Amino acid sequence: MKLASARTLLRLVLLVQAACALLVAWVLLRRGVPAWGALAAGIGAVALVRLVINMNNFVMAGWAASATPPAYRLGAGARLRMLAEEFCASMLVTSWHVPRGRARMTIHPDSGYPPVLLIHGYGCNSGYWAHMALLLDREGISHAGIDLAPVAGSIDDYAPPIEARVRELCAATGAARIAIVAHSMGGLAARAWMRRYETGGSARVAALITLGTPHHGTALARFGLGANAAQMRRDSPWLRALAAAESEDVRARIVSLYTHHDNIVAPQESSVLAGARNVAFGGIGHVALGRNPRVLAEVLRNLRELRPARA
Repeated sequence: MKLASARTLLRLVLLVQAACALLVAWVLLRRGVPAWGALAAGIGAVALVRLVINMNNFVMAGWAASATPPAYRLGAGARLRMLAEEFCASMLVTSWHVPRGRARMTIHPDSGYPPVLLIHGYGCNSGYWAHMALLLDREGISHAGIDLAPVAGSIDDYAPPIEARVRELCAATGAARIAIVAHSMGGLAARAWMRRYETGGSARVAALITLGTPHHGTALARFGLGANAAQMRRDSPWLRALAAAESEDVRARIVSLYTHHDNIVAPQESSVLAGARNVAFGGIGHVALGRNPRVLAEVLRNLRELRPARA
């Protein structure tokens, strides 16, 4: 079954959440609670459910977690800060950025950088990159987003629209090579696109920077819907075939940024890709990777290394 766009689905989810909040408020009003208190309680109830879901993701990821190196182990305070950051990031992404998100292209003339294509992950759209886009604009880096659809489609089917977007970005900037920054499933979509279109010695990708991408799958994918979720299961036949098709040159252009406390990718070392440059973080959740200052700084550091790559 092909589901609608992430924008439409999350707008429907927000309507359901609003209806639930109003229902709780109505029940409390009937019991004599003041209107302001009833409404606050209704909104709070929805937020609490969202928090419980977020906490449960950490619990489920913990069941399949890889060993955390001693240098990355967290105390109680650091865990609470991580949970708060991930909860805020999830609320912003699903309740504001993605429901309003539309793929845009921003061109900075005479930029010394290769232009950047931003590819979102499962259940999201280009709205996920709100913070990354601000960073790229401050640095004067041309960039474009893409909205992959359908939400539950095969990852292979995302390759043609990615190819079209790459061509548009290259035409708009006059660049022969691009960089790709991809979150979660977006990294797999980028690798699938490279397998299909980067053939015959063609190398239009100066670097592929992935954030929290389950390069070897995730145990939590078995709870997802659609062909793409099945492809992201641990060491799925699709993932093995993707890896087998890649050359050393392709792997050498991949930078995999990941967190030892990922609450979606488990085991977390699934993001470690042989032949790529793997950069580990700690104390960061999955959704927060796209806005965490440490991660953004590392992305920018890698992009700065590409400045001479512009044709």
